[in-house]
Amino acid sequence: MASTCLVVIARDEAAHIERLLRSVAPWVDRMLVLDTGSVDATPALAAACGARVERFTWCNDFSAARNQALTLAGADWHLVLDADEWLIEGGEVLRDLRQLTPEFVGSIALEDQFFDGALRHSHSRLSRVLPGGVRYAGAIHEQPQHGLPIRALAIRVGHDGYLPERLAAKRGRNRHLLEQALAAAPDDAYLGYQLGKDADVYEDFEAAEAAFARAAAQPDAQTQAWWPDLMARRLFALKKLKRHDEAMSLAEGQLARCADSPDFFFVLGDLLLDCAADAPERAEGLVPMIEQAWLRCLELGERPDLPGAVAGRGSHLAAHNLALLFEGTGRSDAAEQLRRDYAR
Repeated sequence: MASTCLVVIARDEAAHIERLLRSVAPWVDRMLVLDTGSVDATPALAAACGARVERFTWCNDFSAARNQALTLAGADWHLVLDADEWLIEGGEVLRDLRQLTPEFVGSIALEDQFFDGALRHSHSRLSRVLPGGVRYAGAIHEQPQHGLPIRALAIRVGHDGYLPERLAAKRGRNRHLLEQALAAAPDDAYLGYQLGKDADVYEDFEAAEAAFARAAAQPDAQTQAWWPDLMARRLFALKKLKRHDEAMSLAEGQLARCADSPDFFFVLGDLLLDCAADAPERAEGLVPMIEQAWLRCLELGERPDLPGAVAGRGSHLAAHNLALLFEGTGRSDAAEQLRRDYAR
């Protein structure tokens, strides 16, 4: 039978580490926590949950820490999670890895929680189930390096590191590391995209737009799976900066490339509505475009397989916006029908 191990790097995660370890412990053979400098009870709590705890001197390099943890773990299969994540479902899949030869990389469904006036969820699939010999590269937003096939596994993991109190504690850390990495690799579109996301979550929209524009200018960027997410985030940043015409021109050129992204069309409708509110004389021409954008969201439906997809933008969130638009334009019956169709 193949051996399985949860592999975690952590620092000052006493508030969260038990949740993670208890969610995974029944399904794996062992757990390894590499502590990178905690001054709280993280190591003691991890040990009490049955994890082996080792220490690592932090060197501003996530790959170095992850690779040391993987080497110490030494299992046939490694499940790589962070302390602010936890297993929601898929324990049986982890258990059954013992019967499988480690000849593929497994992707898991990550459900991020964030707050934009209400609690929301976004979705992505990440390669987190790794054969024993796979290692990481990249000081920040590190990626596993391999030439193996990737298999989507029915494992769902929650993450609450984007909630306001967690973001405040981490403010500036990733940005500094990303800027360092970009200085060494200025043409890396993925690093630029991640720098834009980091600025976006802290509502620094000038910095977000600058980073997204830099990433978008790289030759290979449009071929990446995360491109529609970058475009949706960029439109949102330009809206917040009140650069409506620039954003609409950008969106017009992306209608085909982002045709399958409800997030893109949701943000496009929001952008057009903001423009109409700021320039009422343009509203008559913009309202049909707003309606079409949100109708497109409903046509596409939910797409949790797309990177950064926000739950509801292909269903109830778009329907809510459309219902308000219908009411505002004298179509109360249509608004009520939408609410019935998409009642939660």
